[in-house]
Amino acid sequence: MMKSSRELYQHFCDGVVFEPREIQLEWAGIRVALRSNSLALLDELSIYFSHCISSNKEFSTAGVGIRIAAIEQEEPLVEMDFQDWRREGGKTGRKDSYAELSDGRLLRKVRTGMVFLQNSELLLALGPCVANSNQVVNFIISQVMNRLQHSNYLICHAAAVQVNGVGLALAGFSGGGKSTLMLKLMENSDSKFISNDRLFLRYSDDGVHAVGVPKLPRVNPGTLLNNARLRDLMDAGDQDYFDHLPFSELWNIEKKYDVPIEALYGKGRILASSDLSAVIILNWRHDSDEQTMIQAVDIAARRELLAAVKKAPGPFYQDANGKFLQDDNGVDEEPYLSLLQQSQVWELSGKVDIECGVNLIMNQLSLETLCQD
Repeated sequence: MMKSSRELYQHFCDGVVFEPREIQLEWAGIRVALRSNSLALLDELSIYFSHCISSNKEFSTAGVGIRIAAIEQEEPLVEMDFQDWRREGGKTGRKDSYAELSDGRLLRKVRTGMVFLQNSELLLALGPCVANSNQVVNFIISQVMNRLQHSNYLICHAAAVQVNGVGLALAGFSGGGKSTLMLKLMENSDSKFISNDRLFLRYSDDGVHAVGVPKLPRVNPGTLLNNARLRDLMDAGDQDYFDHLPFSELWNIEKKYDVPIEALYGKGRILASSDLSAVIILNWRHDSDEQTMIQAVDIAARRELLAAVKKAPGPFYQDANGKFLQDDNGVDEEPYLSLLQQSQVWELSGKVDIECGVNLIMNQLSLETLCQD
C-alpha cells in the first residue's frame, strides 16, 4: 500500500472531475479555498460559511494560505492499519482513528467512514461528504485552528461573546451550559457572537486577544428548548419529544442542531476576534441547592478551574514544522495559568440558572465599568 501523502492524494483524486467553482473564505486574516466534485456540497457550505465568504476579487491570485479538496463518493475502502485516537477524560465511544504516513497523516471518522488526508501542503476530505457536511466543516475549522496555534494562540475549550463592546469568554465543564448562556447573552442587541466551543487566546502588551473559529454554534436540545428564539430550529416532533424528557436527561442528549446566527439575530452579529476583558468559568451544578453567584477568583489559587479551560489540540493538529500531535501528549497547565493571570477570571457557582447567570454577568460588567471610571 502507498505510504506517502502525495501518492495517496493522487490515487484518491485520479479520475475525479472537480467543479470549476470553489469556495473562498477569509477569517482573522486566514484565507481558505475549498474545491469539490459536488455542487451540492459547495452550495451547502457556501450557505454555512456565508458570514466569512471572501469578497476580495483578487483572492485567488493573492495567495491562499489553506487549500482543501473534498471528494463526494461512497465510503472509501482504505487498507491501512488505523489506530483509535484516545478520547479526552469523561468521553466514551470511538470517534477518530488515524494512520501515520511518511509525510503526513490519514484520519478516519469511525462512525461515518469519512477519511481525511493531511500533510503540510495537501488537504483532502473523502467519502459521503454531503451526508456528513458537518465533518467537512470541522476539517476546514481544524486547519484554521492549526494556523492560529502556529501564531502562538492558545487553544481553549470556551465560548465567547462580545457584550456592549466587552469581550467575554465562557468556559465550563461538560454539560455546564456555556452555549446556552452565550446564546442568552446574544439577546442583548449590542452583543456579537465570537465562538461556541473553541477559542484562541494570546497575550500581548495591549492585553489578552481572543479569536474564534468560523463555526456556527452546534447545540443540544436543552439549549433550544429554553430559548424562544431557537425552539423552532427543531421540528414539532422533536419539540414534543424533548419537552417530555426529565430535565436531568435533557442536558445529556447528544443530538446537535446548528444555530444560524445571522439569520436569527441579524447581519453583522458575528466577530472573528475581540479584546478579552474576562474569562467566566461556569462551575455551577444542576443538582445544587445553593444560590447562583458570581465572584472574581485568583486562578493561581484555584488551579482546579483550569480543567474547564484547557484543551488538547486533537489528532488534526500539525505544528508549523509539520509534526503531528501524538495521543499520549498531555496538556500543560502552565501556559493557561500564565495567560489567565493576565485577565480577569470570574466564577459562576451554585445552582445552574441561566437567567440569573446573565443578570449576574451584566451586573458584574456594570460594576467593573464603575470601578474603571
